[in-house]
Amino acid sequence: MKKAILLALMLFTLLLTACGGAKEEKSTAKNNAGEEQMTVGFIYVGPVGDGGYSYAQDQGRLYLEKETGVKTIFKESVPEGPEVKEVAKNMIDQGATVIFATSFGYMDYIEELSKEFPNVKFLHCSGYKTTENMSNYFGRMYQARYLTGLVAGLKTKSNKIGYVAAFPIPECIRGLNAFTLGVKKANPNATVEVVWTNTWYDPAKEKDAAVALIDKGADVIGQHQDTAGPQQAAEEKGVFSIGYNTDMSKVAPKANMTSAVWNWGPYFVSQVKSIKDGTWTNKSYWGSMTDNVVDIAPLTSNAPEGAKELIESERAKLLSGEFDVFMGPVKNQNGNVKVAAGSKMTDEEMLAFDWLVEGVVGKTK
Repeated sequence: MKKAILLALMLFTLLLTACGGAKEEKSTAKNNAGEEQMTVGFIYVGPVGDGGYSYAQDQGRLYLEKETGVKTIFKESVPEGPEVKEVAKNMIDQGATVIFATSFGYMDYIEELSKEFPNVKFLHCSGYKTTENMSNYFGRMYQARYLTGLVAGLKTKSNKIGYVAAFPIPECIRGLNAFTLGVKKANPNATVEVVWTNTWYDPAKEKDAAVALIDKGADVIGQHQDTAGPQQAAEEKGVFSIGYNTDMSKVAPKANMTSAVWNWGPYFVSQVKSIKDGTWTNKSYWGSMTDNVVDIAPLTSNAPEGAKELIESERAKLLSGEFDVFMGPVKNQNGNVKVAAGSKMTDEEMLAFDWLVEGVVGKTK
């Protein structure tokens, strides 16, 4: 009996040793160059197959893998609440030393985690908070929004354009305002009516909101939503559309004219490389069309005559610095001048946008 017990103890010890060795091997995996492989985590608010926001972020993740050879892990459809902390901790347990948290509502929770895990680098999308090991990143999508607004303004016949947007927060308000300024540049008689869905990801609700706008006379639909629901509504209703996040022309081939798009890959690569070589800093990044982090998709055959020339002219002004989207005079809905002629909004003012420009039909609350 004693021999049996002793044998059992020896086997149990061997099993523990084997398990410990496997865990250690996983945490010190090597890449093809024989170097210790970095693990990078990505947390998405929607599914990677949404065809929009999370899909664009995930394309950046795949680009990062290809360009750097790092190992990546991801979790999709994570709510903007305390749950994100457990998801991030699980990634850290898997060896992640860098985590990209890709939605605004994660910000406060990621800030807390950054203080709890000082050796992990956290990069948060669309927020404004930083800590010693937490930075934030976004892009000047309002530049691309403005250019797509030019297309919408030239195309509309009813002079009524619909816009389906997620939440009345500065990010969405800024994009709506920029789009409307583009519309008004091309067509002073047009207006843009907004419907707030109060959700980032709800394909059916987004589509229904677009249908409601079309039923009210909108013949062009724009959007600030994570899915292609509004594009599908335009396709089915026989009107035209402007997509967002990715090139949505394949989803709505008869409706889509162009899309305001993200290109996250190069930014992800630059951050991971700087973390590897020790030059990373906890700064706020707001990339522009100059960085190619934001742009518009190629115009489709649905785009109006003259759109290509007008876009090229306005794009050149943006890139040269001759012109800025929110350069005065800019008026609010009541016709009051909010940005004086000869001046332009500061980054701080744009990041706190809480008012709508002249030409928008709708409210912020």
